[in-house]
Amino acid sequence: MTTKDELDAAVQQAQVAFLAARGAEPDTRAGWLEAIADGLDAAAGELVPLAQAETHLAEGRLQGELKRTTFQLRLFAQEVRRGEILDATIDHADESWGMGPRPDLRRMNVPLGVVGVFGASNFPFAFSVMGGDSASALAGGCAVVHKIHEAHLQLGLRTAEIVVTALAQAGAPAGLFGAVTGRDAGEALVDHPLTTAVGFTGSTRVGRILADRAAARPEPIPFYGELGSINPVVVTSQAWAARRDEILTAYVGSYTLGMGQFCTKPGILFVPQLDEDSTQVLRETVAGTDPSPMLTTGLAEGFLHARSAMAQRGLTEIVPGGQGEAPAPALFATTVDAAVQDPAIVREEMFGPASIVISYRDEAELTRGVELLEGQLTTTVHAEPGEQLDELVDVLAARSGRVIWNSWPTGVTVSYAQQHGGPYPATTAPGTTSVGTAAARRFMRPVSYQGFPESSLPAALREDNPLAISRRVDGEWQLAGGAK
Repeated sequence: MTTKDELDAAVQQAQVAFLAARGAEPDTRAGWLEAIADGLDAAAGELVPLAQAETHLAEGRLQGELKRTTFQLRLFAQEVRRGEILDATIDHADESWGMGPRPDLRRMNVPLGVVGVFGASNFPFAFSVMGGDSASALAGGCAVVHKIHEAHLQLGLRTAEIVVTALAQAGAPAGLFGAVTGRDAGEALVDHPLTTAVGFTGSTRVGRILADRAAARPEPIPFYGELGSINPVVVTSQAWAARRDEILTAYVGSYTLGMGQFCTKPGILFVPQLDEDSTQVLRETVAGTDPSPMLTTGLAEGFLHARSAMAQRGLTEIVPGGQGEAPAPALFATTVDAAVQDPAIVREEMFGPASIVISYRDEAELTRGVELLEGQLTTTVHAEPGEQLDELVDVLAARSGRVIWNSWPTGVTVSYAQQHGGPYPATTAPGTTSVGTAAARRFMRPVSYQGFPESSLPAALREDNPLAISRRVDGEWQLAGGAK
């Protein structure tokens, strides 16, 4: 485990690297990201088996996750080259500006500094050493010190070695990326005076502890935590009548995917009614699933404890579920009335293969049930063509970062419009995303330069646009390369 002195040395070195790298041109920084992606792809034959040994995950799942990780790095590289994440904006001096003479103002995003990143247990590549937080922080021009999750320690250490080597071969300053291990090092990383922000994916309990710690520092820093989410799914009466069995079958497939260890697992399904026929469909579909060991013994124990606590709330047991490190999926049923009497039913997460079907009598009761929900990463509605559900969608959108129509929340693509965030307790910063190209903006801040001479402006804001990046000039967008 990393000592506090070793942690301090890693952060100090990261700060030196940040100062040396923050002025790197977009093409140079993009090349660093691509070098990491190339290094990870080249080591896939080593990394995937190592991940299998530590996580019990299937080879195909891990290969896909690694592909996602390197795709994300290359997508960020494209954004860096185009200058999109800089959000460079120029307002020329204007004597006739509507509210009076306007000075010359030029604004761009600048990197924060050293970012601490905590790896997640459930995604050994995509949300780990070079997952979304690390990739987006590097893309934004920051240095990263990553706290490796103990659930896949050897994989994390080897991945970090590959990243460090790739950066060195690409000419990046030493220390731009570093890795540490252990709880003490993680706490010291949050406390370190040179740490400027923290990215975290994990449990609500640990995330809240670290968020409070970040806020209690003499100089508080942003804490971007992804914590817990139930990801409720609503089925309208028309959709239920038209394709009940199809919805139920897909629902089971979604909540049991990856042994329910996805942050977007649907933990609740609101349906108009649950009769014996639909209950039998659920039982048969669950019986057809093939349980596998959960990622760690600790996760399995935590899931079984949460499942037991939920069962004691008086829910009907449709499928009891199994025990051990590879528990068979469980499924419960209840009503909106019961949830109104005990809101914990729709607020307590069971991180693992278990979910709850909640019956509602009419739209008014459905609205009552949805209004009980806390902040979510996702909410989903299954409806039929022509249904107008504006009020329901508004209620769902008020509680989640991504609203889904006629699909399932498991699966979070990396793209430009992706929003992986939501009101607390889903995250600690609902105005941001931890997935997609917008994620880099979490680790940057805007600075305006007023009245500066051309020679003293950052290259991104100079009149001739020497970096050929995308900018907004006097309210008009100019794309990379000079096109409008």
